[in-house]
Amino acid sequence: MNPLARTVNKLFTDFWPTNPPEEQWRMVLKGEDPALRRYRHILALLPANPRCRFCNAPFRGPLAPLMLLLDRSPSKLNPRFCRMCLETIPVGGAEIEHTMLFVDIRGSTTLAEQMSPAEFSQLISRFYAVTTEILTHTDALVDKLIGDQVVGLYIPGFAGSDHAQKAVQAGEQLLRATGHDSPEGPWIPCGVGIHTGNAFVGAVGAEGGMTTVTALGDAVNIAARLSSLAGIGEMLISEEAATAAQLEINTLEQRRLTLKGRTVPVNVRVLRLTPTS
Repeated sequence: MNPLARTVNKLFTDFWPTNPPEEQWRMVLKGEDPALRRYRHILALLPANPRCRFCNAPFRGPLAPLMLLLDRSPSKLNPRFCRMCLETIPVGGAEIEHTMLFVDIRGSTTLAEQMSPAEFSQLISRFYAVTTEILTHTDALVDKLIGDQVVGLYIPGFAGSDHAQKAVQAGEQLLRATGHDSPEGPWIPCGVGIHTGNAFVGAVGAEGGMTTVTALGDAVNIAARLSSLAGIGEMLISEEAATAAQLEINTLEQRRLTLKGRTVPVNVRVLRLTPTS
């Protein structure tokens, strides 16, 4: 192996052991790990941009081939981060506060009935392309593409301390990009749900096999339920997310919702796009 590659790999091994303890996971996910900061400083010395927004590995320039060998090429979960940071990490995780965004297509079954399978496939592909581009450019991790739903995770260590603001910004962009502010109406009807709360975040799967970064817990369920209740062109933002995003909540409609499977109602603020003339 190239001496530089060997050195970089050793640095990464020292920073991220095979079975990192939960507390190290927590510090990494929150962007507070001292070893991570040292590692980012070292990789930042290597020339060329763009680079991984988490570890600073360059994606272009003279060292790009070396980064490719080290799994430092852009990740399929978010091309603004490298594969090593998102796809080749050990199984484990920690419970942290972060923001979750769910966007659902409204009436997808009816849409499918009105189109040929090929036409519906093209519509869904366009929906995936638009939503994933917005999510990745606001520093979310694209957790899932499932049928008529896309999920983005705004984790502090990746998205920054303003993760809730970025999620709300993404939600507005999603509704505009799908045409909900158009006089002709949306080219695909959507609803968005956003919640900030504590949930398990980490890599799940078989040790030594395929893993995926995801979030698990009640907070995730809340975000999912909100998206399912959002009307066409609506974004339902939990009080927790609205407060974290520093929204002027007094200017937004308030609703108190009973979510499926929960006994305690959830207070939400409603942001709705209206067609422009």
